[in-house]
Amino acid sequence: MKRSLKIYLFIISMIVALGSLMPTIANADEKTQKIDQFIKEQMAISKIPGVSLVIVEKGKTVYEKGFGYADVQSKTPVTPKTLFELGSTSKAFTGLAILQLEKEGLLKRSDDVQKYIPWFKLKYNGKSQLITINQLLYHTSGIATNTISNIPKSNEPNALELTVKKLLDQPLNRQPGSSFEYATINYDVLGLVIEKVSKQPFDTYIKQQLLKPISMNDTVVGIHQVNSNEMATGYKIGLMREQAYTPPIYRGNVPAGYVISNTSDIAKWLKLQLGNSQNETIDYKIIQESHIPDQSVEPFDKDTYYASGWGVMGKEEQYISHAGENPTFSSYFIIQPNEQLGVAVLSNMNSSYTTAIGQGVIDLWEGKTINTIHSDIFQNLDKIISLICVVVVGLGMFLSIQLLTTLREIVKKQRIRVSLNRKRTFLLIFHSLSVAIIFALIILFPKLLPEKSNWDFIKVWGHLQLRCYFIVLSCQLCFIVY
Repeated sequence: MKRSLKIYLFIISMIVALGSLMPTIANADEKTQKIDQFIKEQMAISKIPGVSLVIVEKGKTVYEKGFGYADVQSKTPVTPKTLFELGSTSKAFTGLAILQLEKEGLLKRSDDVQKYIPWFKLKYNGKSQLITINQLLYHTSGIATNTISNIPKSNEPNALELTVKKLLDQPLNRQPGSSFEYATINYDVLGLVIEKVSKQPFDTYIKQQLLKPISMNDTVVGIHQVNSNEMATGYKIGLMREQAYTPPIYRGNVPAGYVISNTSDIAKWLKLQLGNSQNETIDYKIIQESHIPDQSVEPFDKDTYYASGWGVMGKEEQYISHAGENPTFSSYFIIQPNEQLGVAVLSNMNSSYTTAIGQGVIDLWEGKTINTIHSDIFQNLDKIISLICVVVVGLGMFLSIQLLTTLREIVKKQRIRVSLNRKRTFLLIFHSLSVAIIFALIILFPKLLPEKSNWDFIKVWGHLQLRCYFIVLSCQLCFIVY
């Protein structure tokens, strides 16, 4: 009788336990369904070909899934093993490496960079300036944002040094330490410091000291290290659809933007950031220190200050995040330490929708209302230029037909040449000046941008637009001939 009672009580307790778990399981299923639907909707709007998402919570990977295609032409699906360029989310690896070297007593963040790179002498208003490692970490060095457009195309082993030397010809944009100005090349300088101090190539140091200890075995540092068929094809938006594009190699920009990874490995990186993956090589105190922002300058966004490769928002309920964009890839990482929650999104198109997806996913997981309305500057520009191209091509075809008709009439002597009168002279001068102005604008366009770019940079980040400018010019010339 006693044995039967014990069995009965055990069964009852199991039913109660399972019953208590059912709402949690149902809630998790509802979250994942909403996330799946949200991502598919955002991908359809943004035209992003492929997305990989991972969510970690309290030391566990609670969601990991690929959407769309790693390669559209071959219909290769995205999986958690698909490799993507991270873009600027790579900076957290470089920042952590600097803190690690400081812990080992090999440098101090308060040191002048010239202690490690003697020729690194930059000027502000004609006067030489002292720039510290901390100022590079926090983007308060005074180096201008537009220095990204001068990063040389190179796959040579000395590309990092060549990239940093490009700064020697450009004055600082502000007094070091005075204010925040995001300049991706700050982290390339830090990469060179790491090489000088560790006496190792940057990619070797990161691989051995950061990636290997936490078993990020699929992750590589730089495109030159990729040797896998898991690498996704990169795309840009063009004519309102994805366009495959292979940009030049910028090996000198690896410390700032070219760690290559997948969500399977990034889950380990997020767990490390949240203190769930401690090991003897990487002290969690250094991780925490890398999340401490510089509040000696004004925030760069609403209540958001920059730390060592991370943006830190809020005080009591902190969100630590960073976005990354390369010409054909983008990423977004966000962690919430209090909840032990982390989200990472990787995509094979340069689109701000990647960040919007990441922010929406963490909101959905936390049970918050999400904002589904978002716009991307590249997509908006593409829509405008696509429309212009359609109009211009149509106009060009019409003018070409008119031109051929006129030439035929001249050959058949159905039309005779007449002398220029005042009206025709005015129209000729007006059309000639119009073309001259358009041609000048095409040449000077990069310099007219707020960040003063150059044509090489514009071609890499928006090559389809460049073609349209020349279509416009050609049609204008046809109009003059007509």
